[in-house]
Amino acid sequence: MSGSLTLSVSSPDEAREPFLRLVARAALVDGQPPFNDQALIDIGKGTRSLLLAERRIAEGGVAVAGAAIVGQGELEFVIDPEWRGEGLGRQLLEIVLKNPPAPTGAGSGAGAGAPDALRAWAHGDHPASRRLAKTHRFEAIRTLLQLRRELGAGTAAPGEVVLPSGYSLTGFRGGPDVDDWVALNARVFAEHDEQGSLTRDDLLFRLSEPWFDPDDFLLLRDADGALVAYNWLKVEPNDTRVGEIYVIGVDEGQAGRGLGRSLMNAGLARLEERGCTHAALYVDGDNERAVALYRSLGFADHTIDVQYLHRPLPRRGAL
Repeated sequence: MSGSLTLSVSSPDEAREPFLRLVARAALVDGQPPFNDQALIDIGKGTRSLLLAERRIAEGGVAVAGAAIVGQGELEFVIDPEWRGEGLGRQLLEIVLKNPPAPTGAGSGAGAGAPDALRAWAHGDHPASRRLAKTHRFEAIRTLLQLRRELGAGTAAPGEVVLPSGYSLTGFRGGPDVDDWVALNARVFAEHDEQGSLTRDDLLFRLSEPWFDPDDFLLLRDADGALVAYNWLKVEPNDTRVGEIYVIGVDEGQAGRGLGRSLMNAGLARLEERGCTHAALYVDGDNERAVALYRSLGFADHTIDVQYLHRPLPRRGAL
C-alpha cells in the first residue's frame, strides 16, 4: 500500500547525493537519463526548482522516492524504480499541478497558482506516462526520436568527409569559438525555442562538464574564417560504449553543399576513434529532411521521447 508523498524544494548542493543516486538508478533501468541537460543546468542557475519526493518507510525513516524539476513552464519528473507501480507518479504530478513552486532562491514555498500552460517531457514514452497524460489533461505536442547505429568492426565505415576548398575542420579551442558558436547556434535554431535560446553561460556550463572534450566539438570554418557549421559530440566518461551526436548545425546560407553529411561522417569517425561501439542522436520526429539523412547513414529507431502540454480547466467565471 502506498503512503503519501511529501514534496520539498531542495538546493542542488543539499540534494546532490540522493538526487544523483536516484538519477543513476532510473537511467540504469530505463536505458536513458530521466532529465535533459538543460533542466539540470537550470536548477544550478536557480531558474528552475528541484523537488525531492519523500515518503515514510516502515523503519521510521524517510526514503527519496522520486524527484521533479519544475520552472519556466516546464516539468520533468521521475519515480525511483523501486517505488514504481504504487501510484506515486500520480501523487507527484497532482501536487505539482496544484502547487507550482517558485524558482530556487525566489522563495521557499509554492507559487500563487497553477500555470496557464505547462509542458512536460516523458523520456521513453512509457505506458505509465501516457496514462498520466490522458487522466490529467496533457496533450502530446512533440515527438523526439532517439536514433542509433553500430560502430566499429563488422559495420559500415563512416563515409568520406568532403569539404569545399579553403574550409577547415578543427576541434573547439575557446577564445572566439565561444561567441561564434553561440551566434551560429542561435541562427541555425532560430525557430527552436530550447536549442536556439542557449546563452553564453549555458555553453560555458557545458564546457565545464566532466564529459566535455574540446576535440569532440567539431567546428567548420569557411575560407574567410567564419564559423559555418559544427558537430558537437558527447561521450560520458563512465560509459564510452555509446557516443552521442549532441547537436549538429549548418548555417542556412551553406545549405545544399553536403556539409551536414560530411560533418556527420567526421563525427562518426571521431566516435570510433574514441572506442564507441554505438552512435546515438536525437531528432524531432517531424524533421523529415534530417531523419532521412540520419537513416541514410545507418541510424535506426531506438527510443521515443514525448513532450506534453497541460491544458487546465478554465477558471470559474472565465469566458
